[in-house]
Amino acid sequence: MSDKARWLLVALYAAAMAWVESAVVFYLRVMIDRLEPHQPNPLPMTVFDFGGVELVREAATLIMLLAVGYLAGKTTRARFGYALIAFGVWDILYYVFLIPMTGWPHSLLDWDILFLIPLPWWGPVLAPVSISILMIILGTQLAFHDHLAPRKVSWAIAFLGVWIALYVFMADSIQVIGGGAEAVRTVLPTSFNWLLFFVALILMCAPSVDMGRQMIQNPNFNFVDRTDLEVEKT
Repeated sequence: MSDKARWLLVALYAAAMAWVESAVVFYLRVMIDRLEPHQPNPLPMTVFDFGGVELVREAATLIMLLAVGYLAGKTTRARFGYALIAFGVWDILYYVFLIPMTGWPHSLLDWDILFLIPLPWWGPVLAPVSISILMIILGTQLAFHDHLAPRKVSWAIAFLGVWIALYVFMADSIQVIGGGAEAVRTVLPTSFNWLLFFVALILMCAPSVDMGRQMIQNPNFNFVDRTDLEVEKT
């Protein structure tokens, strides 16, 4: 299978997974009256343990995305790249599919509860979508150019950006963690630190920029399908 076909197959898998994810969230939000997620206590306590089930489901989702990346790639870098592609496509289409299902989000600035592990993550839809676009770009570079690698300093800069972004998403939950589980469940952010998030986003671009620089400096490593090259040589 060519690299391009492999990319499309991973994207198709992520799209199908995004529809399933959107449908599950649609069913859950209808049951707990949370079609608009920006409400206190996004998973209210009932006779069913929605919170516990959601935590496991989120962990299972990550395992599925990592697994398809591992199966699609031939090298460690390519596998990581395909996992990034799967995550990015899945996350973007998750919001796209929710629109016809629920009428939400109304805009990219609508607030959403993004994740629950280890604390609730809150942020406007635009924030995770921006990160997902970066993941698709970097993932594609790694998948198609696994003979190139970002320098360690680039990864270190990116990881710093990741930690800053995580702090921005969980800042409100961190501030009330001293009040116990109830305070964390009922926190409802009203402002988002866009300046700090944009700093994090720029830092997370470092590996992709590094790979782009390497491709420009190495004209023999053009953005082409290696399988096509092998066919041409034959």
